[in-house]
Amino acid sequence: MIARMSTRRRAREIVLQLLYEADLNDWRDAATSRKFIRSRLQGRKVLTDFAAELLDGTMARRDDIDAKLTKLSTNWALHRMPVTDRNVLRLGAYEILYSGTPGQVAISEALTLAKRYGGENSPRFINGVLDRLFKYHSNPESVSS
Repeated sequence: MIARMSTRRRAREIVLQLLYEADLNDWRDAATSRKFIRSRLQGRKVLTDFAAELLDGTMARRDDIDAKLTKLSTNWALHRMPVTDRNVLRLGAYEILYSGTPGQVAISEALTLAKRYGGENSPRFINGVLDRLFKYHSNPESVSS
């Protein structure tokens, strides 16, 4: 279990928890969020920094990410999506658009989160939206408006 706790996947799970919380409640201040991340990742600096970057980046660009997700999530208003799905999408979108994570890795990691924390149809839905986002980001002319 300790080895699993040291993975980037665990960092993403923690970020998802914080995004979920921020979606439903007032946003924690950065210092409190970092303390939570550090405690959950047992003080591992590289993972703590990775998680903090994902959280801070996703929150800072949330409006832009939400606009892109709204455009690409056919027949689903963002506010009507399950909270978990919405935040898995936000995290995956941040990784695709703004981080150094390869797009296919970001999608795969988002699907893992969706399978673990989402509903029965979450993985298929999230895969579809993030795949469209990745294709659009890679080649904006590949996805029709």
